[in-house]
Amino acid sequence: MHGYGYPPQQPPTPRPSSATLTALRVTFVVLTVLSCGFLGWVAMLRLAVVTRRPRDWWLLAVTLVLTIGLFAFFAALPDEDEMTDTQALVGVGWLIALLVGVITYYLIMEARHYAAPGPYDTRTPVPGPATAPYRPPAAHHQVPAQQHPTPPPTPNPYTVPAPPPTPAPQRLDQVRAELDELSDYLRKENKEGEGR
Repeated sequence: MHGYGYPPQQPPTPRPSSATLTALRVTFVVLTVLSCGFLGWVAMLRLAVVTRRPRDWWLLAVTLVLTIGLFAFFAALPDEDEMTDTQALVGVGWLIALLVGVITYYLIMEARHYAAPGPYDTRTPVPGPATAPYRPPAAHHQVPAQQHPTPPPTPNPYTVPAPPPTPAPQRLDQVRAELDELSDYLRKENKEGEGR
C-alpha cells in the first residue's frame, strides 16, 4: 500500500534509437508507396499505437474507410478495356490524395512525438553529483483545486507575541546631544570667520 500522496511512478519506456526510428519510418513509407496507398492504414495503425491519441485512432478509421472505398471504386469499374477520363481522374486523384496524406501525416506526427521531451527523456544530459545538487523529480500530474482546497492560515494560539519595541537607549541620546553641540560650535565658528 502506498497510502496518501503521489502514486508510484511507472518505469520509463525507453526511446528507440534514431537508427531504429529511421528504419521503421522508411519501412512504413515504402510499404505504403509500393501498395499504391492500399496499406497506408498500417502506418496509421503504428502511429495510433505509438501516440495513443484519440485523434490518431479516428484518422486510422478514416484511412481504413477511404482505403476500402477506393478498393470498392476500382472493383466496381466495368470490365471494359478502357476507363473513362472521369473514372481515371477520380480513381487516381483519390489514390494520390490518400497516399500523400497518409505519408505526410505519419512522418510529421511521429517525428513530433519522438521530438517532444518526455518526463524520462534520455537525450537530455542529467547533471552528475559533482556538477549539481540532487533535485527530486517534479510531480507529473496536477491535482485539481476543487479536490484539495487550501484553508486560510490560522494563527497559532501557542506562540508568544513579540515584545514591543524598546525606547532608544541613553547612549543614543547622549550622542545626539553631542552632535547638536558640535553643530552649534561649527555654526558659531563659521559666523566668526565670516565677520573678519
